[in-house]
Order: sequence, then structure tokens, then C-alpha cells
Amino acid sequence: MSTARDDGLALLRQMIPDLTSGDSDQLRLRDGFATGLGEQSLETVFGRLWVRPGLDLRARSLVTLGILIALRADTELRIHFPTALRNGLTREELEEVVFHSAAYAGFPAAALAGQVGREVLDPPQSTE
Repeated sequence: MSTARDDGLALLRQMIPDLTSGDSDQLRLRDGFATGLGEQSLETVFGRLWVRPGLDLRARSLVTLGILIALRADTELRIHFPTALRNGLTREELEEVVFHSAAYAGFPAAALAGQVGREVLDPPQSTE
């Protein structure tokens, strides 16, 4: 029988493979201040919330993006924009979430999300 942590780790590896370190089940999290926050997120957010049957991963990504935009959570948006693509949303749908958020969360929040989206989804190309 798997634990919420096991379920969360399996889902995290599927959705955000670059946040896990190889074959280890240890996340690449910074040591120091609030060290246990990553473990708490792994168990509760990914291991209990994201695995619930009521919404599929695509819908959960859509909802999560709207909330993160409203919160102006740019660090988390950097993770969740590519995750949303892996969960089945299109680039055009991601742009619509940003546009739609402007009406409900305000233009500054949407503008920040647009900036993060450009940085994450359209990284500068090397000129070498």
C-alpha cells in the first residue's frame, strides 16, 4: 500500500521530472530555512490534492495557473507553465488563462504572468 508521499512523488516525477534527482526519491530542495516545506508539499499538495479523482491533471493545471496568477506567484508560475503543457494544455490556452486573469485578478497580475510565460516558454535563443 502506497503512502500519500509515495503517490505525491510518483505524480511529481510525471509532471515535473526536472525537480527530482535521478533514481533517488529525494527532491532537490534547498537545505536550511523551512526545509520541511518541500516534504509537506509533496505529501499534501501532490500526494493528496493533485491525485483526487474529481478533476484530471489538465483541469487542475488550469485552476492552479489561475490561482497562481492572482497571487502573483511568479516562482511557482515558472514551474506550472511547463507542467500545464505536459498536462495537456496548449500554449494558446495558457495565453487565454493570462488574458482571462486580467479581468479577475487585475492587469498587474496578468502582466507578471505574461512576463513569466515569455521567459519560460520563449527563452532567448543562443546566437553562437
